Amino acid sequence: MNRTTTFPRRFYTGLHPFLADVAWLFRHRAQLRLARTLLSPTFRERLMLAVTAVNRCRYCSFAHTRMALAAGVSNAEIARILNQTLDDCPPDEAPALAYAYHWAETDAMPEATARERLICEYGVLRAGAIEAVLRMIRVGNLMGNTFDYLLFRISGGRLGATADDRHERNNPDH
Repeated sequence: MNRTTTFPRRFYTGLHPFLADVAWLFRHRAQLRLARTLLSPTFRERLMLAVTAVNRCRYCSFAHTRMALAAGVSNAEIARILNQTLDDCPPDEAPALAYAYHWAETDAMPEATARERLICEYGVLRAGAIEAVLRMIRVGNLMGNTFDYLLFRISGGRLGATADDRHERNNPDH
C-alpha cells in the first residue's frame, strides 16, 4: 500500500461537498435550535459520539467525550458508544443511536425505511432535530479528518494517521 495516498477515514474531497454540508446546516438552523429543546444534552452527545465512532475523527472523539462526561454520560457508556455497542443505552434512545450508526456508515444517505422508522419512533420534529445533530457532527468529523488527511499527505504518511489507521493499513483484512 502506498502510505502517501491511502487514508482510511472519510474526509472532504473538495470544497463543494463541504460547502453543501454547511449550506444544509444553514438551511436547517431552525432544526438545530429545536434540537436544543427537543433532545437532552446527554442524548445529543450520545448521537454525536455514535457518528464520531463511525467517522473516527480523533478531535471530535476527544471533545465530545469531554462534553458527554460533563453532561452526565459515564465513561463506560462512552466507551460502549465509541465501540458501536448499544448495550445498556437508554431504551428510548436506542433506535436513534442505531439510526445514527447507519446514517454515518452510509455517508449521510440512509435507507428510506430506516428514516421512516426514525420518524415513526420520534415524530417528524424530533426526527428532524436528530438528523440536524447528525449532520452537524458529520461536518465536524469530516473537517477534522480532512485536516488529518492534509497532514498525512504533506508528511508522506508520517503525520495525521492514528494508531487505529496504522493498524488498519497494516492489517487490511481486519
